[in-house]
Amino acid sequence: MRARVQSFAPIMGKRPQVLILGSMPGIASLEAVQYYAHPRNVFWPIMADLFSLDADTDYAQRIAQISEAPVILWDTLKRCDRPGSLDASIRRDSVEANDIPGLLVEYPGIRAVACNGATSANYFRKLIVPQLPAANELELLPMPSTSPANAGMNFAQKLAAWRRLLDYID
Repeated sequence: MRARVQSFAPIMGKRPQVLILGSMPGIASLEAVQYYAHPRNVFWPIMADLFSLDADTDYAQRIAQISEAPVILWDTLKRCDRPGSLDASIRRDSVEANDIPGLLVEYPGIRAVACNGATSANYFRKLIVPQLPAANELELLPMPSTSPANAGMNFAQKLAAWRRLLDYID
């Protein structure tokens, strides 16, 4: 079964210094048309801790709050074939990347790219890095996935790893 899925538009923060990339929204997110909509995904609680957001408010308010932070939320992939929500189900021959090189040109203040999970980081290395200028000094931060599928780490461990983002923000 082939299920063609497509990511969302980026959420733009103020004076962004960190680009946060997922791989591709899961089914719960696609159905809700919301980044990180699965109730057990800890992305929003982590962002709440890092940027003093209210993770328990409605989605529109969370987006308004994250839009005040120096980050951009997006996905490495623009579209792909993926039955279900698991990154492991992405058909490699179907992937199309978002225009991240164009975004980085438009926002030269971005100092680091934080990939939410190994799949996002792997596709970033494969599809995006070859398009970047050789002199690019962008830091790639492969972060632990905030997905409930990443059961090998607890919340405190994930949060500790994600705190690295703050090193790239003035």
